[in-house]
Amino acid sequence: MGWSKGMELEGKKVLVVGLARTGVAAVRFLKEKGARVSATEIRPRQELEETAREMEEAKVAVEWGGHRTETFLSQDLIVVSPGVDLAIPPIQEAVRKGIRVISELELAYHYISTPLIGVTGTNGKTTTTLLLGEMLKEAGKEVGVGGNVGEPLILFADGPKRWDLLVVEISSFQLEGIEAFRPSMALLLNVTEDHLDRYASYQDYIEAKARIFMNQRSEDRAVLNRDDPIVMGLSERVKAKRTFFSTKERLTEGAFSDGETIFVRTEGKEESYSLSKAPLKGAHNVENMTAAAVSARSVGAGPEAVQRALDRFQGLEHRLEFVREVQGVRFYNDSKGTNVGSVVKSLESFREPIILIAGGKDKRGDLSPLKGLIRERVKRLILIGEARERMARELGGMTDTEKAETLEEAVGMAFRSSEPGDVVLLSPACSSFDMFKDYKERGRVFKEAVRRFEP
Repeated sequence: MGWSKGMELEGKKVLVVGLARTGVAAVRFLKEKGARVSATEIRPRQELEETAREMEEAKVAVEWGGHRTETFLSQDLIVVSPGVDLAIPPIQEAVRKGIRVISELELAYHYISTPLIGVTGTNGKTTTTLLLGEMLKEAGKEVGVGGNVGEPLILFADGPKRWDLLVVEISSFQLEGIEAFRPSMALLLNVTEDHLDRYASYQDYIEAKARIFMNQRSEDRAVLNRDDPIVMGLSERVKAKRTFFSTKERLTEGAFSDGETIFVRTEGKEESYSLSKAPLKGAHNVENMTAAAVSARSVGAGPEAVQRALDRFQGLEHRLEFVREVQGVRFYNDSKGTNVGSVVKSLESFREPIILIAGGKDKRGDLSPLKGLIRERVKRLILIGEARERMARELGGMTDTEKAETLEEAVGMAFRSSEPGDVVLLSPACSSFDMFKDYKERGRVFKEAVRRFEP
């Protein structure tokens, strides 16, 4: 694994880009290694007072409120936090000058001796990462869960060798900044259009996801979604041993589910896992549970541990989260549904008539996959945010459509036009940054608005 490699950091000039939780952890780690660390953060200092004080105490120079190209060009190494776009001009200038640019993921990998399971995909990464972690913990393994969820990976670097495995959620942005990063198991759950505001083309985004397999060898393992044509297109390049999962066909080898049971077939033996008690709901979660089950079994979790985790795992806040029922109308918070593919899965999860609240900051994704589902399942569409005009133009003809100024107003409109047996679903297909700090704040505002209704 990566631990024998380390990196020459003593006395080197290293710039950390982005001072959210991961960036701060990277600064601390680099200081301990004797690097001459500085940092740069796009947000103004007053938004991150606590971090600013911590950086001053650590005697780390920080440039706030923007990135200066000359700062980037005077470094030996640049370490990029997970949310930072590698396409920004200062990073591109540094790359052209031959300065090494890596993600925090890559830095951490050089100091980690524990086998890594990497989980990526457009949708379902967080749920699958946490569920797989739970399955392995149920099996009595010491498991660290990190990356984009849980602890930044750098916090597991150089640590006591107490972990049997690390399960790591990985974004496409992090994968762009890897060189040697090699997970012993890599899961690719799905690839649908997302972040097209960040990538020159859909193909570039696909290529970024494919990098998770880049350094794998034949003794490693790749877990792949048999139902996703883009994943299957990429599978030809995979050097690792491939395991497939499906919710559409009965595989002779791998894992598949009919929505009620998960079947895992390996070397002619079949096991089954019941989903009757599983708190996780929704079509996309059947995929996530199937992927987690086959992955957990292949790294030594026993069948009982897998079943116990399936029966207990509650899922995520803001991901098809049931909020409450008011006068026969059920409200669901799917604020984490920030792209079209995610909303497709959410709409497929209900048989009841849906009043859909959507819109937000436009990622310029293709909305056409939503058309048939909106026509069939959505009785009313209520649009908010900066994307509402484009969404109204492209989707408004599919069903009764209205626009609202605020999310609270949209919730009120949805409830007034609902009937017992309906579902009101917030699933925006857009990011939240036009009106909210993040998808979590948007989800909380939705839930607060729903809780104000008289029972």
